[in-house]
Amino acid sequence: MIRSISFLVVAFSFYFLASAGVSGQTVSGSVGNGTVSRGAHVRGNILLTIPGGLHVNSSRPASEYAIPTVVSVRGSGVKVSRVTYPSGRNRKFQFSENLINVYEGRVSFPFTVTVPANFKGSTVRVTASVRYQACTDEVCYPPRTKNVTLTARVR
Repeated sequence: MIRSISFLVVAFSFYFLASAGVSGQTVSGSVGNGTVSRGAHVRGNILLTIPGGLHVNSSRPASEYAIPTVVSVRGSGVKVSRVTYPSGRNRKFQFSENLINVYEGRVSFPFTVTVPANFKGSTVRVTASVRYQACTDEVCYPPRTKNVTLTARVR
């Protein structure tokens, strides 16, 4: 009984310590150059930065068990286009017999914001949510979601 409890304590400790190591991904972004005009279309961008030694499954990982990256962007009072997903890189890992399409390093997810000509506010606010599953070459961690709010001044 004590051995079983000790094993569980060690296993959970390892899991939580390993999971703590996957928090290095950052999500940032921009709308235009921080300034937008009424009646204009501007480019927005979400940037996912993945530390060395880790990767995240792409939006199309090509494995039924891999959780895809999903980026959602919404704006209040503005129209936001769908996000464009970049192509990932096909890689082979110890935990899978098949190639998995992944993102590594810095990954950009562009979109377009259309500001109506009659926009009343002085600031455009866009919120983005990035859901991803980070992995090493040997193990995948539980999926995470990171949110970011982007703003741009309206002239």
